Amino acid sequence: MELYGERGFDQTTVAEIAARAGLTERTFFRHYADKREVLFGGGEMLAERLAAAVAGAPDLARPLDAIAAALEEVGGLIQAARGRDFARARRSIIAANAELQERELIKLASWADTLAGALNARGVDDRVARLAAETGIAVFHVAFDRWVGDDEDRDLPTLIRESFGELKALAAERRTPATARG
Repeated sequence: MELYGERGFDQTTVAEIAARAGLTERTFFRHYADKREVLFGGGEMLAERLAAAVAGAPDLARPLDAIAAALEEVGGLIQAARGRDFARARRSIIAANAELQERELIKLASWADTLAGALNARGVDDRVARLAAETGIAVFHVAFDRWVGDDEDRDLPTLIRESFGELKALAAERRTPATARG
């Protein structure tokens, strides 16, 4: 991460990463398929946790509530594993590289697919499952940006919960002349 910050992602080589970490390149490749995986490693495990959390939601949980609980759980794992400083540095590196931005979007789309599939397995109609999953990912993205961007000392799961609450309040708003104008 330090090298990416110092030199930029494209200019950093696997050899430099391995040397900085006190490893051989061969050892690096035992842990990571390529240098992008330093930023994206663990995504599959988090997707599995999302699916398990949706599957474990109470039987009467509404689709969006099951998604919210799953994303809160994963948010807690992200925060505990790497922390806000890592997330800030990671976001900065990704923002500076179009290929990494695309990879991040692909990861989030994959999570949405995982969440929709988990809802389908609970008997939720495919269209409803897809809408809940995509909405959940959008809410997660907003909460994550707040977490890495704010100087407040609130944790990621709390911000995810608050963001879902804001979405529900927004969806419940009645259209008035003031809101109709936009």
